[in-house]
Amino acid sequence: MPLARMPRLAALLAPADAEGNPAPGEVAFRMTFGFDRQGLLTIDVQVQGELPLLCQRSLSVFMLPVERRSRVAVIESVEAQDEVPEPYEPVLVTDRRLALVELVEEELLLAVPQVPVDPAAADPALPESVALEASAETRQEKTHRPFAGLAGMMKDKAES
Repeated sequence: MPLARMPRLAALLAPADAEGNPAPGEVAFRMTFGFDRQGLLTIDVQVQGELPLLCQRSLSVFMLPVERRSRVAVIESVEAQDEVPEPYEPVLVTDRRLALVELVEEELLLAVPQVPVDPAAADPALPESVALEASAETRQEKTHRPFAGLAGMMKDKAES
């Protein structure tokens, strides 16, 4: 399935060119439909592919491998979501129609990290002019202890 068919996901992907056109690419998916013991229509969704993302550390494009699997239960009303057993995620359908591209897009959206970072990218090098703040161990500041004298006062009171 082409990534270009998923508008919510396309907004998170690295653009292919300076005009902001989405990067070309495809993902493979497989869906197995069935009924569980309660009679719920279930779908086993498997998605596999690579997503072009912009690394927030190096600002270069990298490919994030994605392999996700989930099980969903199809429901026709919001009230029915409380009846969906734990291993399933509820999916609401309207007019008995389900857009498969939306299921695939949801799986891919869940795979995108909040802050994309290429695991192969090195830590950024700071210019020599930038000085890092010294840690508390290296600083020799006097610590203010407001209750330090209280222990002596309590001891004097107990002795008298």
